[in-house]
Amino acid sequence: MWHKPHLLTAVSDLLFLAGTAALLVAAVVWGTPRLRLFPLAEVQVTQELREVRRSEIEQSLSDLLRGNFFTVDVDALRRSLEQLSWVRRAEVWRRWPSYLEVRIEEHQAAAYWGDGDGQLVNTYGELFPASLSREQPLPRLSGPTGSSAEILRHYEEFAQILKPSGRLPAQVVLSPRLAWLLKLEDGMLIELGREQAKAPIRMRLQRFVDYYPTLSDPRHGRPVAVDMRYPNGFALRFPASAGQEIKGKK
Repeated sequence: MWHKPHLLTAVSDLLFLAGTAALLVAAVVWGTPRLRLFPLAEVQVTQELREVRRSEIEQSLSDLLRGNFFTVDVDALRRSLEQLSWVRRAEVWRRWPSYLEVRIEEHQAAAYWGDGDGQLVNTYGELFPASLSREQPLPRLSGPTGSSAEILRHYEEFAQILKPSGRLPAQVVLSPRLAWLLKLEDGMLIELGREQAKAPIRMRLQRFVDYYPTLSDPRHGRPVAVDMRYPNGFALRFPASAGQEIKGKK
């Protein structure tokens, strides 16, 4: 036989196959009780949640908690959690020997979006579909698709500029033509128009703040709207019963 290479090769192949089969059998024999010995004992959420309810988490994970500590699909669990309206991001880890650790980043609502109550803007300027569990004095933002982050940045800038006047924007609107409109907490409208190189929006709003203490007119009272779209001036609009538009210059 030693002088017959083809027989040696055949014997070698048979021994290799037998060894492989033995390893597979050993793995099954060893692995079966191992799987039974490591069931999942619990799922732990590592932080206090404000908007996401425990019942929502349980319902989201219930159909996916199959198998045991080693076989459960943690990526599927994560994706399922991120479908919950108030979950911005979720992470799921195995923790030896028998439980899963879940960390959830909740959306933090910064504003309402649009005319309805079905969408909110988070602190990153991202839209998410949810409703507040309790009423909060949030501004309302609206604008073209994909503009929520830009509008939130401008809202924060506008609020800082308006701070000396003691007023805050209750609503910020960016029109399809990219013109800006503010509505203050007391109902006054401020038309800022489009961004211009010679008269930036910041400058126009600062002009409003500078003149705000003098805007009321003895005959007409307080204006309902201020048009700041002029490069070097503004126009006041009073209630229809009080009179006509009054223009002012810087």
